[in-house]
Amino acid sequence: MPKRYTTSTARAHFADIVSRAEYAGERTVVHRRNKPVAVVVPIEDLELLERFEDELDLRDALEAMKEPGPRIPWEQIKKELKL
Repeated sequence: MPKRYTTSTARAHFADIVSRAEYAGERTVVHRRNKPVAVVVPIEDLELLERFEDELDLRDALEAMKEPGPRIPWEQIKKELKL
């Protein structure tokens, strides 16, 4: 179970919370009025989450490519979205 801190307590102990995430792999939930608003996690947790999101995006893209209908070139999409 992750430790929980109010925002003011987390602010006062931020360096310690970060160190425990880095060296002990500890996760910390920061809450405001008993509502979780943020977490401090080891970088490995974030990297795992990002890899998982990338895999989900790829799966969704592959499924979308199976759908019938015309294809819109990426260059056209970028132009329309002004990217």
